[in-house]
Amino acid sequence: MIWIELIILLACIVIGARLGGIALGTVGGIGLLVFVFIFGLPPGGPPQSVLGMIIAVITALATMQAAGGLDYLVSVAEKIMRKRPQYITFVAPIVTYVLVLASGTAHVIYALLPVIAEVSRNGKIRPERPLSISVIAGFQGVIASPISAATVAMLGFLLAQGVSLPRLLAITIPSTFVGVVIGSLSVAWRGKSLETDQEYQQRLATGEVKKPAEPAPMEGKNLFRARGSMVFFLLGIIMVVLIGIFPNLRPAYEVAVAESGVIRTDQVSMGMAIMIVMIAIAGLILVVFKASPEAALKGTIMRSGITAIICILGISWLGSSFFEGNRPFIVGGISSLLQVYPWTFAIGMFVLSAMLFSQAATVAILMPVGIALKLPAATLAALYPAANGIFFLPTYGTLLAAVSFDQTGTTKIGKYLLNHSFMLPGLVTIISTIVVALLLSKFVG
Repeated sequence: MIWIELIILLACIVIGARLGGIALGTVGGIGLLVFVFIFGLPPGGPPQSVLGMIIAVITALATMQAAGGLDYLVSVAEKIMRKRPQYITFVAPIVTYVLVLASGTAHVIYALLPVIAEVSRNGKIRPERPLSISVIAGFQGVIASPISAATVAMLGFLLAQGVSLPRLLAITIPSTFVGVVIGSLSVAWRGKSLETDQEYQQRLATGEVKKPAEPAPMEGKNLFRARGSMVFFLLGIIMVVLIGIFPNLRPAYEVAVAESGVIRTDQVSMGMAIMIVMIAIAGLILVVFKASPEAALKGTIMRSGITAIICILGISWLGSSFFEGNRPFIVGGISSLLQVYPWTFAIGMFVLSAMLFSQAATVAILMPVGIALKLPAATLAALYPAANGIFFLPTYGTLLAAVSFDQTGTTKIGKYLLNHSFMLPGLVTIISTIVVALLLSKFVG
């Protein structure tokens, strides 16, 4: 039965990708209905925290766009890169990597994707290049971050094996950074230029996408509103990064357990903190800089964001139901394989992360197996980046968001599902990272 369910899952992704737009999410809903009501699989659950973060970030971006801040930000970025616009393919992933490393979550890049897409298009650079590697760089940043859930889980297993946090970071940070640079090189000259890309030119001809216009010069109140909204938005990102670096900035609160009446102390989660900060930034931009709520709703950012939300809701929920219904088979199969062929540990990490869409969950399941197989602790640390197989199936939130924000249509899910825009930079980056990490593990004491 699992093979029939897998075929349905893949068919929904392929059909939805071919139809485009919100179809990826709605066709995923058809598959979910079949899984739950016909096959009796558990419904799993939509990624509520991810959806909440996207809504909050998109709302802040949309209000900034309504106030003119996005146009101003893009114009500033364009001026910086005008002489060497191709550098965005290298600058964007490095900025993304650093932001995720500092904040501990890949979901902060939802704020960067629309800017990367517009700067690329205005600079006549194929957006697929910087967008695809920037998404992959976000995954690498999670592995390198000392405060990510995945690294915290990893450290919990390795401390008993004699690997401290500085030693782990001495392996993961250099290797992931080198992997991102090599991954950027793999897509730096990828695909046709926008001037010769038939799909983009057809979108321009039909009016589906308007040609980038020279932004009107801003002055007076308009310039003040644009600059101010951009500053507020950037301050929001800085706040998120600081909250990630210093977890104590996240407030603690008391909760009464209903059954026992015991008072329990909880702390605001990182995802919740991102939502609170970004939705507040949106409100401040509306109030302080008088951005039009109507213009925010009608802007391209809000439209692309809603498309991304629908896609993530349907297809991620479908994938969650498939995994929860087949968890014993998938996890048991990978564990059995590792018992016979320990060298396949990296492959097992990659495959399981592609199924789970979580580096932390992959580490929690497979690291005890690696320790039981008595693999050297330094080797386990070097193979930790193999938990970045999340990009393999194009169903993760950041991948779908990148596709939605690229108005040129160059960033896409391929006709044959696996030939999507993220496959090449993803494989190149993860292989490069593991090779470098294995070399470093021999020298880091």
